Amino acid sequence: MKFDDKIPIYYQIKQYIYREIIIEELKPGQQIPAIRQLAVSLTVNVNTIQRALSELIDEGVLVTQRGKGNFVTTNTRTLVKLKNDVVEAQVRELYDQLSALNISPDEMLLYLKTYINSRKEVHHD
Repeated sequence: MKFDDKIPIYYQIKQYIYREIIIEELKPGQQIPAIRQLAVSLTVNVNTIQRALSELIDEGVLVTQRGKGNFVTTNTRTLVKLKNDVVEAQVRELYDQLSALNISPDEMLLYLKTYINSRKEVHHD
């Protein structure tokens, strides 16, 4: 994993785990790797991993089973909210960037629809 120097590493790790859950690389109820194993595989400090996981546990995205480790929640409501929150953050960022270019919401929709249609054509060939 490559880290962006402008964004705290623990936050990037959280985003990475969010993505893994959303695309179901980490499935509901699945155990995530141990903290030390994550630290080694991502080449970051154990404390950084611990901070990211603590926040994910506080958010209910991960649940701890004493003596067994951390697991992806099986709470469907939490998982749906997670996906909605991540998508909304991406859309918000895109909206803010396009708005800064003085592009109206109607123009944004047109650009987005045009882009999506061009991607569909590329993937159908």
